[in-house]
Amino acid sequence: MTPLFITLLVVAGIVLLIAVGYLNHVAENKKVERARTLVELNDRLRRCSELSETFPGQLMSPALKLLLVRLELNVVKRLIALERRNNPGIQERETELEALAAQGDAIKVTNPVSPIQTEAKAKDVRFLLEAMHGQVTRAAHDGALQTAEAKHWIREIRNMLVLLHIEFFNNLGQQALNQEQPGQARLAFERGVQYLKNQAEPAPWKAHLQAMERQLARANAMVLDNIAPTEDDHNELTEGLKADDTDAEWKKKAIYD
Repeated sequence: MTPLFITLLVVAGIVLLIAVGYLNHVAENKKVERARTLVELNDRLRRCSELSETFPGQLMSPALKLLLVRLELNVVKRLIALERRNNPGIQERETELEALAAQGDAIKVTNPVSPIQTEAKAKDVRFLLEAMHGQVTRAAHDGALQTAEAKHWIREIRNMLVLLHIEFFNNLGQQALNQEQPGQARLAFERGVQYLKNQAEPAPWKAHLQAMERQLARANAMVLDNIAPTEDDHNELTEGLKADDTDAEWKKKAIYD
């Protein structure tokens, strides 16, 4: 063998090793990416199912229910394509979701009403709305939702967030009134009024604001009634004030007589 031939063999061997290493690297990256995508899709599937099943009935509409079904169906189809193997559970779910999606606007809303009466409950629903926002954004990124439709639903999610706060402050105030705590009720209604006044677009919430202001005025009147002294008050404070008035009259007479 000539030195040139040996050199070419060495170079070819090095190139082959580099090519094999590169191909292994690409294959490994694909494997890692596939595993990451599977984890992400399974997480999205769980979130979509949770949203569809646990979202409060008073905020759920047939249109929203249909949207959540479509989002979940999109994730299921991507999972089936990615797994490339039979998965009876996920395929059965695909059949169920396709049947629901075929109902269109006639889809039934079975979510129970879940009153928002505590701050913890309000936070839980807010987290659900945040998760819904994330799913709509990802679906638009995947091409499962058109940009215009995604923007529409993002506006609707923001509106639901406002409705969440309205219900929370109203319930909080009514609970306080029922417990004969007008001061606490006034605080709740004040928070509601301030929240509605701070909305970027206050016009759609004008009627809600007026109703909340009426509740605030009612609670405030009850607070004032509770603290106003009456003719029948005979506590130590009022007796002390009367005694002071008597002393004052005596001193005036002593000076001017």
